[in-house]
Amino acid sequence: MKKTILSIALVAVFGLTASASAPNEDEKKPVKVSESTVTWKGYKVTGEHNGSINLKSGFLEMKGKKLIGGEFVVDMTSLTCNDLEAGQGKEKLEGHLKSADFFGVDANPNSKLVFTSVKAMNENSYTATGDLTIKGITKPVTVVVSMFENKATATIKVDRTKYDIKYGSGSFFDDLGDKAIYDEFDLVVDLAL
Repeated sequence: MKKTILSIALVAVFGLTASASAPNEDEKKPVKVSESTVTWKGYKVTGEHNGSINLKSGFLEMKGKKLIGGEFVVDMTSLTCNDLEAGQGKEKLEGHLKSADFFGVDANPNSKLVFTSVKAMNENSYTATGDLTIKGITKPVTVVVSMFENKATATIKVDRTKYDIKYGSGSFFDDLGDKAIYDEFDLVVDLAL
């Protein structure tokens, strides 16, 4: 009887120890915000502009070494234009991009991307479908994500008109001539994990 009780006690202790030390396969890897960058590029008939936006928070969800999800928030109030210097219209362009004509950052200080599904393209690359929220409007987007060690890069093409950003769009206004601004802009996100 004593051997049976001792055997049950040992099985219980070792069983609990084994299950407590078993690794959790799903992991949320936080993004190192200060080491990560979000850059944008917008196009118009007569050229282009580029700049950056600060990442506010984010994580990638992993199952072992495989990407399965993620969520990111950017601070739209930090939007800057990098291709112009002070005195060349930099402040005017940044102010206009932050206005209601474009991103309306006073009413919508953050934008957000949440992955809803992720499919592996190969060992290091994924196609992620997600919900992108800009100006309080959420639409589905497709993102290509590449991962190497403690870094991830995501590229995305965004149609601004889907988020009620129609200023200067040839899709909505006639006779814009060389003042037309193309509907799509590019985002490149470099994440440090």
